[in-house]
Formats: sequence, structure tokens, C-alpha cells
Amino acid sequence: MKDLTCAGTIKQLRALTFDLDDTLWDNRPVLMAAEQTLYHWLGEHYPRINARHSLEGLRKLNRILLQRNPELRHNVTKLRKNSLRIAAESVGYDHRLVEPAFAVFLEARHQVTLYTDVVPALRRLRSTGYCLGTLTNGNADVQRLGLGHLFDFSLSAVSTGKAKPHPRMFEEACRRAQVAAARLAHIGDEPGTDLAGAQNAKVTGIWMNRRGQAADPVVAHHAEIRNMTELLSLLGAD
Repeated sequence: MKDLTCAGTIKQLRALTFDLDDTLWDNRPVLMAAEQTLYHWLGEHYPRINARHSLEGLRKLNRILLQRNPELRHNVTKLRKNSLRIAAESVGYDHRLVEPAFAVFLEARHQVTLYTDVVPALRRLRSTGYCLGTLTNGNADVQRLGLGHLFDFSLSAVSTGKAKPHPRMFEEACRRAQVAAARLAHIGDEPGTDLAGAQNAKVTGIWMNRRGQAADPVVAHHAEIRNMTELLSLLGAD
């Protein structure tokens, strides 16, 4: 665990925001399983899609669409739906399959397994008086995950109109928490979005580095932790 640059930074914190995917759970197996579930459903209900496209082919279609429309990186729901529409039209189905197909994906996408340290740590942080929020560029919903009672607010790229690392989501978090930027810390796993966004908004950035990756030499962070237990220790809340 790398300490914050000064003890005063810790003492002045009153609000904490958390990224979701790969910070509170391992998201790669979740997305892979959700895509497999969707592919199986398509095979049952719209078989011409599976006859034309393999699962990896649909994943590639998603990547190509993102390359051509990089702004969709900040609206992953729209990205998925557009990809489904293109796949449907490629084999003569109309766009009416998009909403039910995406609903299948979204349900599976919420079948997450939280890291075991998450709920106990969040409960402890609430009990010590921190205002807690979530900031995500994705489409996970803490209410749907049964975690809503542990947070005071939840923000997304869609709800705020800008994605991390743009400062808007962090500024809105400060407004919701009713704190100045210096009193908010954001905890996330991605240097290019979470840490860069915190830096842009002048809030404290805490890197959740569960996999022990090398630091990004370009993006600064105030502290590095490997798990939520280390976060509690860092904040003096253990």
C-alpha cells in the first residue's frame, strides 16, 4: 500500500466514490458469460444471426463499431444495441430484436461476484460517516445489484453526459456529496479513466491495483491499494 502524500489529505476526506467494474468485482468473466448467454439466446430466437456470425465474430463487430465511433466508448449501452442492430440487419431481421436481446445481455451482465472485501468495507466506511457514491462509464446499476443501500448516490457517463476522465462526473459527485474537491477521493482501477479523471477534477485519486500492475508513468495518483482492507487501513477506518 502506497500512502497518501500527506496525512492532511486523509483527514480532510469526507466523501468517497468508487468505480464498479474491476474495482468491486472481476468484470472480464462477467462480460464473457453475458455475451455467451446472449449468443445462446440469439441462437434460439434469431438463428440466422448465429448461422452468419460466431460469438467471436459478434465481439469483433462490437470492436469495429467502437473503432469507427469512438464516442460510443462513453455509452456502452448504445454501442451494444447498435452492434445488435447491425448483426440483425446483416441477415434480414429488423431492429425489433434489439431491445429484448439487450435485456437478456443486461440481466446476465449483472450476475457479478463481488470481491469478498467489498461489502464489509463499505459498511465500515458508512458507519464512520463517509458519504459514498459510484462513478461508472459502464451500464452496471448498483440498485439492480442489490448494493444501492450502501451508497448515497450513483453516477454514470450517460446520466452526466460525460465519461471519465472528463471532470464533469467528479464535479457532479462533489455536488451530490456537498463537499469541495479536496474532500473527495475516488477509488478505481483504470489509470486512464479513474486516476486521470480524478487528476483533472483535482480530487484525490486512489488506485485500486488488485492485479499488481505497473503504474502508468504519465498519470499521477495519491495512493495505491490492492484491496478494500488496505483502503480501510489507509483511511484509518480499520
